[in-house]
Amino acid sequence: MKRVTRALLLTLAGLPALEANDLVADKDSPFYYDWESLQLGGMIVGGLLCIAGILIALSGKCKCKYNKKHSPLPERATPLITPGSASTC
Repeated sequence: MKRVTRALLLTLAGLPALEANDLVADKDSPFYYDWESLQLGGMIVGGLLCIAGILIALSGKCKCKYNKKHSPLPERATPLITPGSASTC
């Protein structure tokens, strides 16, 4: 039963690939994409977003609000494990 199910799923998953290899492309179809233009547009948008992110990061307008208050922890914390306290039984 497991083999039959697996074979059926693989067959159903492969059916769209058989239809997609149709060499006759209808350029008037709403599902026809010019992949090179789409890729070029995506690279341009990605580059512009990257440059904008770098400019925002370097502009100094987005500063971390680092609070220089003293930590509630003592300056010198005691170690959790001191030499000789841990045993290796």
